[in-house]
Amino acid sequence: MAGKAKTVFFCKECGQESTKWMGQCPGCKEWNTFVEEPVKKTAAPVYTAGVLSGKRTEPQRLDEVSSATEARLSSGLTELDRVLGGGIVNGSLVLVGGDPGIGKSTLLLQMCSRLAEREQILYISGEESLHQIKMRADRLEKASGNLLLLSETSLDAIEKVIEEKKPQLVVIDSIQTMFREDIAASPGSVSQVRETTSSLMRLAKGLGVTIFIVGHVTKEGVVAGPRVLEHMVDTVLYFEGDSNASYRILRAVKNRFGSTNEIGVFEMRGTGLEEIHNPSEYMLQGRPEGEAGSVVTAMLEGSRILLVEVQALVCQTNFNMPRRTAAGTDYNRVNLLMAVLEKRLGIQLSFCDAYLNVAGGMRINEPALDLAIVMALLSSYKNRPVASGTIVFGEVGLTGEVRGVSQAEQRVAEAKKLGYENCILPAANLEHMKKLQSKQEGIKLIGVRNVKELFSLLD
Repeated sequence: MAGKAKTVFFCKECGQESTKWMGQCPGCKEWNTFVEEPVKKTAAPVYTAGVLSGKRTEPQRLDEVSSATEARLSSGLTELDRVLGGGIVNGSLVLVGGDPGIGKSTLLLQMCSRLAEREQILYISGEESLHQIKMRADRLEKASGNLLLLSETSLDAIEKVIEEKKPQLVVIDSIQTMFREDIAASPGSVSQVRETTSSLMRLAKGLGVTIFIVGHVTKEGVVAGPRVLEHMVDTVLYFEGDSNASYRILRAVKNRFGSTNEIGVFEMRGTGLEEIHNPSEYMLQGRPEGEAGSVVTAMLEGSRILLVEVQALVCQTNFNMPRRTAAGTDYNRVNLLMAVLEKRLGIQLSFCDAYLNVAGGMRINEPALDLAIVMALLSSYKNRPVASGTIVFGEVGLTGEVRGVSQAEQRVAEAKKLGYENCILPAANLEHMKKLQSKQEGIKLIGVRNVKELFSLLD
């Protein structure tokens, strides 16, 4: 008589394993995340330096290990290459996550179409038929007809196709639809996601094939499935964007072959995703001139400087309790800055409604946004517009002091490039730039030490 199949409990959030069900996961401390999954112990092949092997590996001295730069392949998309650290590394495993409909499949299909002109590329979809993929490809400009398409969910069949065709790059869309036949769990379960990703990792390292896998995200905005999924892959990319805005931001949260401080900016159009090489100019399109409450600031997004517009509307309240809203930044931070203005400048904002918005749908939590928020609130309260061609950035403390921020020279240079004539910045940054004898010709730098000096600039 066959024995009962062994089952183990896994945490859906972090992948913690347990022989019994527990209400709270001891790893991530989340509640009611354990699910029961059947397991089957199989011996996994060993991979070393891109070659599958069953032999035991030996340790090497550090000075004996080659330090040659990894071979990279250009994706044909400059913004994607930037985020990946200079191109696609051969034999790497890349996870791409994002909200439904954000453009993950479109981005990867465009990448595959451009690479297929010179390389053997295989696009595998478990969610769409070949006809649906063809319809989407027809909407894209310059879609290559040499791209190989496959609609399959069985990983065993996929492995055979990869070994037969030997493509340079493979796209799996999505990992939640793939399954291994020797695992009894349903597709998308913890066991299936973990084992299929592990098999793909062995394929990538063993055959030297670059594999991109698409991952669904939860309502919290993280990749669905066990947290161990993100630890297994080489690179994790998140495709972000507001459903009401046309721009999309590709961000690396993990990259073993490059920096995680880079972002790529795209615009969703009818013909696919268009690269935005100058995001600052794109974000400021349609900005009103000479209107009170409108201020331009320089934000640091990864290693790139972006100019965005901060808008504020302050008006007398008609209720016992004033209304406050903040879109695109921290609501509590706005309330804190308004309390600083009341205490340090004696302005009675407690009798006013205040509405703050970062135009374009951007989400900013950088401290350098403080001074722009304060300037926008004061401008709207006094009904006096900020001088045309002025940019503002800096951090504001509880005593009303204006503190210095990082990469001030780069922020000023970006403003100068777009034709801004005045820059209001922390006095500490201005003094530091003078010590470095930084030449910023063509733009007037105005240093402020506290919110009182900033308020005097509106008089």
